[in-house]
Amino acid sequence: MDFVVTLLADSKKMPLTEAFMQSMVLSLASQDVVVQKTAWLSENTACDLFIQHYTPHTLNAVSQQILADQPYDGIVQEVSKRSKKLLISDMDSTMITVECIDELADFVGKKAEVSRITERAMNGELNFEEALTERVALLAGLPEEALQECYDERVKMMPGAKELLESFKEKGGHTVLVSGGFTFFTSRVRANLGFDADYANILEVADGKLTGKVALPILGKEAKLNTLKEYCKKLDISTDEVLAIGDGANDLPMLMAAGLGIAYHAKPVVRAQANAQLNHCDLSVLKWL
Repeated sequence: MDFVVTLLADSKKMPLTEAFMQSMVLSLASQDVVVQKTAWLSENTACDLFIQHYTPHTLNAVSQQILADQPYDGIVQEVSKRSKKLLISDMDSTMITVECIDELADFVGKKAEVSRITERAMNGELNFEEALTERVALLAGLPEEALQECYDERVKMMPGAKELLESFKEKGGHTVLVSGGFTFFTSRVRANLGFDADYANILEVADGKLTGKVALPILGKEAKLNTLKEYCKKLDISTDEVLAIGDGANDLPMLMAAGLGIAYHAKPVVRAQANAQLNHCDLSVLKWL
């Protein structure tokens, strides 16, 4: 099989240079990985290294080892499966810069407590559904209008998200936002960034206040995976044609099922298992893949 290693850089912080690209070629050669040719996709930002007759797992491991102490990202793909038709992504800490439930908890003075639970859940230390139920219970009594206040004041789009979505859709791709968070926020992020669809959990409200409960069934890791599979059937595409992005343990089944699953500035447990990771660059560089 033929593979491509795409080197990616945040050109504003540390531009990708011809010298580093050549040093990467030499480093790969020292590991018995022969680069057949190179091709710049964007000056200072993205470059392809084409390699023949290798295994993706080994090639990815070698690439990550070489890049371990470098300010660049490297993503391995099989050349024949490079085209993607579905982009499916997590929302919190992926398409937006915050965890919405943590920010809502701040309105009731419980951000530190909720953030600790969120961190453990995203690291895979807690059952996601149970952790979400526990955190939402702490929001009981919060006025419904606080949701809009939270969105207006605290929710910011992740750098590069808009550029990535626009590029993907310009090429005819379909985009889906799927979150273990809440529909109040996914619907607004969907509209802001231009996603075709969004799926998330529903916060229960009574008499203008949150009840502290979330409507069942809870959208967790299996629901994210099922959404990916359902859209593959709907669009009549294979999982090889899917680009998935996420940062938490509840994203892992979705990332592992996709042809290219990107662990975006992710938790260690996610980086260790996903087939690709982005640790230095913003989302915009993914358009070069």
